[in-house]
Amino acid sequence: MRAVLTIARREMRSSFNSPVAYGVIISFLLFTAVSLFFLDAFFTRNQADLRQYFDLMLKAFAFVIPAITMRSWAEERRTGTYELLLTLPFTEVQLVLGKFLAAFGLALIAILLTVPLPLTVSLLGSFDPGVLVAQYLGVVMAAGAAVALGQWVSSLAKNQVSAFLGAAFAMIFLVFINTLSSFLGMGGLVAAVFNWLSLAFHYEAFARGVADSRDLAYFVAVGALFIFLSPWNLGRRKWS
Repeated sequence: MRAVLTIARREMRSSFNSPVAYGVIISFLLFTAVSLFFLDAFFTRNQADLRQYFDLMLKAFAFVIPAITMRSWAEERRTGTYELLLTLPFTEVQLVLGKFLAAFGLALIAILLTVPLPLTVSLLGSFDPGVLVAQYLGVVMAAGAAVALGQWVSSLAKNQVSAFLGAAFAMIFLVFINTLSSFLGMGGLVAAVFNWLSLAFHYEAFARGVADSRDLAYFVAVGALFIFLSPWNLGRRKWS
């Protein structure tokens, strides 16, 4: 665990030595706040409900998380430090977990900085604290799964641009696949499979303020799957 934390600290320092981290966090905060108050006309709805705000966060993750994870492995490959990392006394699993913790920590910072907005808005109406906790739990779980996915894509990519585009495409697919099945009028087994794959489908209950153990298991499973695939891919590259 000490090795994992060492790598995580290194990655966090590297992230905040670059303007990218600050730009991503500020862009995320501005997008969600502006969309809530202006595009979704929060005040004209005259309803103390932040479900739209949390729905916006998931959609924003389709671009924010790839921006955070694109440099995880693609940047190491571009700068030539990828091979050096693999010679250090760390296993691929430790490297992946360390980079995951750093990227997830950056995403958590962005999420924590959104907390003042619902607390301020709560002065305008009666909010259920339990609902707000469940909504933030959903945001954190979705962010963890998205970071694991983004890092796996980065481990496959040769540069940051392809890592960003690949992760963004994968996130958009997983967020909107259930909407696509509804739009195309799919039903039965196909719709059930699309819904099961969809991040948005499993996130929907959290956005309503309901924490379902099945949805929690889905996000944990997705995160664990891609955390497992990343070191496997790195090990395959090392011996190829």
